[in-house]
Amino acid sequence: MYQVEGLGYRPEGQIRCGQEVADLTSNRALQLCLHAGLLCNDSAVKEKEGKWIVEGDPTEGALLVAAGKAGFQRTQLEEAYPRLDTIPFESHYQYMATLHGGVRAVIYLKGSVEAVLERCAKSMQANGDLAPLDKAVIMHQVETMANEGMRVLAFATADAPATLAAISHDYTSRDLVFLGLQAMIDPPRQEAIEAVRLCQAAGIDVKMITGDHAATAAAIAGEIGLKGRQHNGKLVALTGKELQQIDDKTLEEVAETTSVFARVSPDQKLRLVKALQARDRVVAMTGDGVNDAPALKQANIGIAMGITGTDVAKDAADMVLTDDNFSSIEGAVEEGRGVFDNLTKFIVWTLPTNLGEGLTILAAIAFGTQLPVQPIHILWINMTTAVLLGLTLAFEPREPGIMDRPPRPASEPILTRDLIMRTLLVGVLMLVATFGLYLYERRYQGASLAEAQTMATTVLIVLEAFYLLSCRSLVRPTQEVGYFSNMWVYYGIAAMLALQAAFIYVPFMNTLFSSAPLNAPQLLRILGAGLVLWLIVSVEKHLRFRSLVRSARQPRTLPAVG
Repeated sequence: MYQVEGLGYRPEGQIRCGQEVADLTSNRALQLCLHAGLLCNDSAVKEKEGKWIVEGDPTEGALLVAAGKAGFQRTQLEEAYPRLDTIPFESHYQYMATLHGGVRAVIYLKGSVEAVLERCAKSMQANGDLAPLDKAVIMHQVETMANEGMRVLAFATADAPATLAAISHDYTSRDLVFLGLQAMIDPPRQEAIEAVRLCQAAGIDVKMITGDHAATAAAIAGEIGLKGRQHNGKLVALTGKELQQIDDKTLEEVAETTSVFARVSPDQKLRLVKALQARDRVVAMTGDGVNDAPALKQANIGIAMGITGTDVAKDAADMVLTDDNFSSIEGAVEEGRGVFDNLTKFIVWTLPTNLGEGLTILAAIAFGTQLPVQPIHILWINMTTAVLLGLTLAFEPREPGIMDRPPRPASEPILTRDLIMRTLLVGVLMLVATFGLYLYERRYQGASLAEAQTMATTVLIVLEAFYLLSCRSLVRPTQEVGYFSNMWVYYGIAAMLALQAAFIYVPFMNTLFSSAPLNAPQLLRILGAGLVLWLIVSVEKHLRFRSLVRSARQPRTLPAVG
């Protein structure tokens, strides 16, 4: 066992055996294991603006850094052993192989431990001698490292005929020499752990599908807090071989309760997506390789990696994650919920206000009275309030606890039963206030037609302004969303009232809109109507909020987890 010092891709640190710096010259197997990781490699590590980054696969980048810390220079080795041919990594075979010429023709192979060991007949000792391969000892060491969350790769080599110019799987199917293992760990970032927690609190099941060893996958999944089927306190990771034995119907249940899948092939990823969709799940699938394309295409939302993703994966996906960071997905869900909330708020605000206007006109026709508002007044209301009042709801910040809600069913309409009832309630209140005050002014206060219609027009606008304050949250009281968290609402109301004051008191506007000045008692009656509407809607919200809280506290029956 050797330890590699340093973090990340910066080529600083040494290779140690215990407390001592390793003597690489005395260990031929270690040298060739590092050579294999460096030469059987399609990635590059470069320094840009003082930061070391990987161009290509991060795992291959780690292999380059390990060889660099051992003092091996890539350019020198590639000159001594120029690459002649390559077998690219494929999920089906679980390994990559390269053929090199030069000093001697040699094949290097790297891949999953299982795939490499089944092709090896012997192992190389420190002095370069060959010995029988003890797979049990190797697998025990793999399990130990995998249980610590390490990603383990195996390396092998074989001599090749000097005249060989190309290789196929026939040359790598047997009689290889096992060189050793290289294990690395990419500790979960704190923001990823928090993002997983928020997603699961929001009712979003997070599942890991990886080509890593099952123990490695389960260990990492436990660190980031995934929930799923457990055994002896540890997450159960199903492997691709186990998935092969499960029929499609059973897979639906397995995919629902299991959160970790290891050594999975591309067709099995596709099966998992279809199995979840068969349970009416909305599936978002992330991927970066060519083999991920079918699953990305099948998923409801295919998400390709923008940095490490291939062009094929990006073309198959619905969206590209530019920073390859899982927390960005959680942020997108949170942002999407906020946008949907604000869209719903605008709809719930604008429908009752328009309903109130329409009911007022219909009531006047039904009772055979003069219209409380003229068509030009309706035009004035709609032109000004839609921009100055309704549009301000688009600037509402996300409500607290937005990620604690369960997902909204895809089949659920925007206007639920509760919101439809709210629409009818507010529409009727607007009808009563507008038509009632209009008749009161005409019959009991002796107001002129122009005054009464001005009164009705102003009542509608003031009611819409008060209702706007209630629509800042469809359920929560204003103090929970913050009285001043969206100042645009107050700016819009102030601008609307300024325009309405001009509508009432500026002679030019009186002539244009057939309006008339109102006195202080009339304005107070309008203000009182607005307060009454606000209070009624607030009580309705409070009752509905209490009902939601009670239902959220009810114990839920969860599926048994073995």
